[in-house]
Amino acid sequence: MKRLGAAILLFLLSLAPQALAVNPDEVLADPALEARARHLSTQLRCMVCQNQSIDDSNAELAKDLRLLVRERISKGDSDEQVIDYLVSRYGQFVLLKPRLSPETLGLWGAPVLFLAFGGAAALLYLRRRGDRGSIAALTPQEEARLKRLMEEEPGT
Repeated sequence: MKRLGAAILLFLLSLAPQALAVNPDEVLADPALEARARHLSTQLRCMVCQNQSIDDSNAELAKDLRLLVRERISKGDSDEQVIDYLVSRYGQFVLLKPRLSPETLGLWGAPVLFLAFGGAAALLYLRRRGDRGSIAALTPQEEARLKRLMEEEPGT
């Protein structure tokens, strides 16, 4: 019976939604503003964790950034103004999806360039390989020698 109870408990715990790092003391009173803050927090990188949003991170810096986002929203900043403010303080790295700009052009263009160079290299390889695959015709002397070899009996 204990095993059944433990199995049920594990099953119920697996159904629980993922706990996020936002603490109750950080939540804004206005649900609309809180929804905006949560949406913005999912777009911002935790500078400590680096591949986690500040919404998911328990790091102190992530908490500070979440509070800063909520403060800016409470002061009336638009979502774009909040993002611009954080980018001006921390650089493009604070964004989980960096903007397309001259500084990030290499980041966005590199996959296209690698694909183009790889395709060109494969095409050149296949063309050169095709040229080597063609067989030259036998000269009359080679044909005569081949005919003599084929007419001879094996083992003689």
